[in-house]
Amino acid sequence: MIGFGSIGRGALPLIERHFTFDRERLIIIDPSDQNKALIDESGFQYLQMGLTQANYREILTPLLTRGGGRGFCVNLSVDVASLDIIRLCRDIGCLYVDTATEPWPGFFFDADMDPAARTNYALREMVRKERRENPGAVTAVSGSGANPGMVSWLAKQALVNVATDLGLKFEIPQTREEWARLMQKAGVKGMHIAERDTQKTSHIKRRECFFNTWSVEGIIAEGVQPAELGWGTHEKWMPDNAHRHKNGCLAGIYLMQPGANTRVHSWCPTPGPQYGFLVSHNESISIADYFTVGDPAAPEYRPTVHYAYHPCNHAVLSLNEMFGGGSVPQKNHHLLEADEIVEGRDELGVLLYGHDKNAYWYGSQLSIEETRALAPNQNATGLQVTSGVLAGMAWALENPNAGVCEADEMDFRKCLEVQTPYLGTMAGVYTEWTPLSNRQSFFPEDLDTEDPWQFRNILVRRGL
Repeated sequence: MIGFGSIGRGALPLIERHFTFDRERLIIIDPSDQNKALIDESGFQYLQMGLTQANYREILTPLLTRGGGRGFCVNLSVDVASLDIIRLCRDIGCLYVDTATEPWPGFFFDADMDPAARTNYALREMVRKERRENPGAVTAVSGSGANPGMVSWLAKQALVNVATDLGLKFEIPQTREEWARLMQKAGVKGMHIAERDTQKTSHIKRRECFFNTWSVEGIIAEGVQPAELGWGTHEKWMPDNAHRHKNGCLAGIYLMQPGANTRVHSWCPTPGPQYGFLVSHNESISIADYFTVGDPAAPEYRPTVHYAYHPCNHAVLSLNEMFGGGSVPQKNHHLLEADEIVEGRDELGVLLYGHDKNAYWYGSQLSIEETRALAPNQNATGLQVTSGVLAGMAWALENPNAGVCEADEMDFRKCLEVQTPYLGTMAGVYTEWTPLSNRQSFFPEDLDTEDPWQFRNILVRRGL
């Protein structure tokens, strides 16, 4: 296991609970000793050091090959390039899973780099190139956490639910093309990865300290990336600062502004209408790509897909402080631990919109109280991620020669079967809300009143 931060700490007890393995051969690598007491308590080996471009092969190769058999690399780190570790694992015949595609340090904050090169689109294309050039072979699962990961499986189940409720005649699709045709047939115009985190602590947020319910380094890194989204065929308008990519799957666009400082109108069951941040995420591109019908350069159909994330209130304050200070990250970080959270839950699902039933949210409503009863060492946000890791590992073990793959290509029913016991209430909710609902404006807005689900209406383009 590479990395033992909030997700590593939560994933370890799930791995112990669900898999039989030689405990003497499990090794945890992390540059920090902050959580060493938990490792000592478990009895596993611990290697305190950071992996770099210069040392990762020398360190990992003997650890993943000693004693025979097939090794499994669970990469839960930040600042360790996923693609390089994937290549190493495939070279030595080792299974691999991660929660997101990570680069080496400095990538997200390189002001001299073309913004297009700092997107998740670009990171995903690097992994796709490895897949094209070296197809098949040992399984490497790219992006199997909550999002990316779980939300791709939720999207398929949500589509099945909507198509059924619309009275469509269909069989469960077996190929990417069949899934894309079903989404087109259902009339889905787009999808929000719609999340609301209401977990809170009694502690007051300190100045110059970033608070979050999961990796602070992670939210800062993805938050300063350009806002990006899968771009649908129903869209009639594009922001002035939007750009298309010239190469690759051509499923996404990016905006010349940071994702965590870009707001969108969205909806979740508990709060109802809300602002979300259009944070860059891999699934925004992979889902849009997966459900594309026809030539990617001139598709017959493609949904608009993007993240609409409202983090916990302390994280919102932290982001405002960071961007107000010139986008300079705070030096002090604070992770809201399970034992200091006094109430709240993480509500994470997919909002399929634009069909004849308007909009349908399907996902996990997981409270901190349920989390404490289900698994140790994590809060609700963490358990949605670590159970996604668990599902990805189980699928890889049952499909050990699937090559490099994404969550969209995995068996959604099998993965949700593994993960659902850790997700609290699984809710499917229809809503009549649209981005134009109850939209009281004191200033003129350039809206599309004929089609409420245009991105023109979803993107917040002025203050209130």
